[in-house]
Amino acid sequence: MIKNILFDFDGVIADSVNVKTEAFYDMYFPFGKEIAEEVKIHHRNNGGMSRFKKFAYYHKTFLNEDINEDKIKKLADEFSQLVLDGVVNSPLVPGILDFLENNYHKMKFWIITGTPTAEIKVILERKNLSKYFIDSYGSPQIKSEWTKTVLETNKLVNKDTVFIGDALADYEAAIENNIRFILRLTSDNENLFINKNDISLKINDFNKFEQKLGLL
Repeated sequence: MIKNILFDFDGVIADSVNVKTEAFYDMYFPFGKEIAEEVKIHHRNNGGMSRFKKFAYYHKTFLNEDINEDKIKKLADEFSQLVLDGVVNSPLVPGILDFLENNYHKMKFWIITGTPTAEIKVILERKNLSKYFIDSYGSPQIKSEWTKTVLETNKLVNKDTVFIGDALADYEAAIENNIRFILRLTSDNENLFINKNDISLKINDFNKFEQKLGLL
């Protein structure tokens, strides 16, 4: 019986991945369409990577520019302004609200995301989702570290705990911490997981998810 679930947010709770994809594209379009397309591809392939690391990587790799923490913070603040309302207004993944409502008194739920911690708390509040989660954690700390923190702080039993995600960073956080991983499979991520044969369960949405979870 699964008792604890760690959820990624974008692409798992909310269908908001494209909001951030387009924001990255728009921010790098002034440097040329080719660079903007490369940024877009990298973002899609590295969904769980924090925006702070992405900005440093994109400037170094595509613009041959090393940027300091002040510049990264400025870019991250600009990005937040672009995406916050879009994420808040994005639709929920089908079936997730019913699953959370029906089970948050029976199980324990946390959010572990690449979104900055302060920002994800605002998003959850504005989407009226805060009550379902014990807490939410985000960047700049990486997902594997937050997963370890949640497991240890709450004395969770590994075999009773799963991580549900849609990015390689989610999968790696689960594997590194010896808990099972459930993949929310989409057309954008299917190629990333084609050779991952140790995934406990693959889902497209959360309809009838209780039944699927009971088979683990």
